[in-house]
Amino acid sequence: MKVTALNQKHKDLGAKMVPFAGYEMPVQYAGVNQEHFAVREKVGVFDVSHMGQFFIKGEKSTELLQHLLTNDVTKVAIGQAQYNAMPNEKGGIVDDLIIYKMSDDEWLAVVNASNIDKDWEWMNKHNTFGAELTNKSDEMSLLAIQGPKAIEAMQALTDINLAEIPFYHFVVGKFAGIDNVIISATGYTGSGGFEIYFANEAANEMWDKVMEAGQSFDIEPCGLASRDTLRLEKGYCLYGNDINDDTNPFEAGLGWVTKLDTNFISSDILSAIKEAGVEKKLVGFKMIERGIPRHDYKVVDDNENTIGIVTSGTQSPMLKQGIGLAYVHTDFAKVGTTIRIQIRDKNVLAEVVKTPFV
Repeated sequence: MKVTALNQKHKDLGAKMVPFAGYEMPVQYAGVNQEHFAVREKVGVFDVSHMGQFFIKGEKSTELLQHLLTNDVTKVAIGQAQYNAMPNEKGGIVDDLIIYKMSDDEWLAVVNASNIDKDWEWMNKHNTFGAELTNKSDEMSLLAIQGPKAIEAMQALTDINLAEIPFYHFVVGKFAGIDNVIISATGYTGSGGFEIYFANEAANEMWDKVMEAGQSFDIEPCGLASRDTLRLEKGYCLYGNDINDDTNPFEAGLGWVTKLDTNFISSDILSAIKEAGVEKKLVGFKMIERGIPRHDYKVVDDNENTIGIVTSGTQSPMLKQGIGLAYVHTDFAKVGTTIRIQIRDKNVLAEVVKTPFV
């Protein structure tokens, strides 16, 4: 199993470690709820160094990405990031990812940990543009410093005005005395903050300085379990749960990042799917009756006919209520529709709601 450069730090802090996407990762420290509320109300830090980083360089780097991705990459300015889906030849999703425009002829693509090898192979297979691809996933570390106090807590570590980095933009500079850090106003929690990318060699020093700077703001180290409850409260998709090679962007509610006129791989197939309409849709739902929905639980109607499947579910720490995402037949996808989740041997009442939940 792979480890991040901060593996020993997590163990020293008493984190519960679990296997995730081929890595040994911290799932929790003090507890899921405590970490969840630290991010919602103050500041929390996640080691997400298991994510993949690919650099794409060359005159035709933009053309390659335009061919590979559903969003219009020509609209991205230097210093800006963009959320994207990478479709396969059938219109399914190879991965969802964020791209960063470093310069006119250099990009960084940040991919899901479980898809690093698959994505690398896919991008290289379709690189008929002569772009230069470099996989730096094993050389780089990534911390997500998230929460409403993140900027205030971290400002002492850099001369860059963190409050002036707009959402989905980034700056490269000195942070915690370390050069060439990518400081990005992105994250997977919906509570503000940023993500910082740097070389593995600086990981321990960076962690210590971040924790020290955040001490007076009650910073908490956070694990994968609270990352999951946080992202789910915001209705963010998790690859492997809510989207995969067999789901298309229109079913998944990712039509907003699917620009059909950019001539990407399978854009013709997705155009036909959009025109015909989809048979199922990813929806958010809240439990009306007591119960915690989980991945792969069946969704049924009042007559016990199967109408869908839960892809993500949890007890929301903020709402103190069961919430989830599910693919349901489009007849049941309208906000306000009541559905039932099969929890053990009971069909428990729930309602389709608009996301985000919080």
